[in-house]
Amino acid sequence: MYVADDWKDYEVIDTGGGEKLERWGDVILRRPDPQIIWPLANDSGAWKDVHGHYHRSSSGGGSWDMKKTLPERWSIGYDKLKFHIKPTSFKHTGLFPEQAANWRWMMNKIADAGRPIRVLNLFAYTGGATVAAAYAGAEVVHVDAAKGMVQWAKENAALSGLADRPVRYITDDVFKFVQREKRRGNQYDGIIMDPPSYGRGPSGETWKLEESLYPFLSECMDILSDRPLFMLINSYTTGISPTVLRNMLTMTMQPKFGGNISAGEIGLPITTSGMNLPCGILGRWES
Repeated sequence: MYVADDWKDYEVIDTGGGEKLERWGDVILRRPDPQIIWPLANDSGAWKDVHGHYHRSSSGGGSWDMKKTLPERWSIGYDKLKFHIKPTSFKHTGLFPEQAANWRWMMNKIADAGRPIRVLNLFAYTGGATVAAAYAGAEVVHVDAAKGMVQWAKENAALSGLADRPVRYITDDVFKFVQREKRRGNQYDGIIMDPPSYGRGPSGETWKLEESLYPFLSECMDILSDRPLFMLINSYTTGISPTVLRNMLTMTMQPKFGGNISAGEIGLPITTSGMNLPCGILGRWES
């Protein structure tokens, strides 16, 4: 497991009963997590003294029960990077802290490359990886279909003091953007993708990870430079194993570029128990 264990402003305090107790800076939140199928030892103390508790609805979705007054948003830091945090109606906060394990790896790869690096961040959300890559010195193209997430990413970059870095923010269907980049002859040294399990494009196109990921990865092969640095695939889709990502990278990246492939779970340490919380999977190819 790749564990993001060097946070100072974020912490999984405890887990149990299908929920996790988290510290985001000075704010304590209680949120559901489908991986937590073990019982809660003691539903008292810190579990009760929270700023906000997200409750799932039996009919789908859910809502926040705010116990204490919170600002509309606040910020937390990771190393020299900073991010705006805001509880959303879908239980998320605008950041996946486990991805810090990838940020650290990526920043080291870019900083050690000894040459200009151009990175494409696809399904880029609020730009955690974009901020990390830009901080390390890469030119970045950030693509997401949601206009609000792209704006959030711009604000995260500015918050981190990176507003003047060479980053292009694009609101577009990711698959169509890659096809256009192929026609234009544009190329990248690193590609990051964090595809959804299921989605629809602006013209009704359907994305289903199990059917769409391999063809999409094949398309991305055509926009890699002759000397690519890395390819990173993240997935939160239940039922897809790290070996699936490893196999796809073995079939696409390795025959053309050689290099090394690694895959596994990604997670966060749990302070109270000393265990790790699984948060998804990743596959990495690197030169």
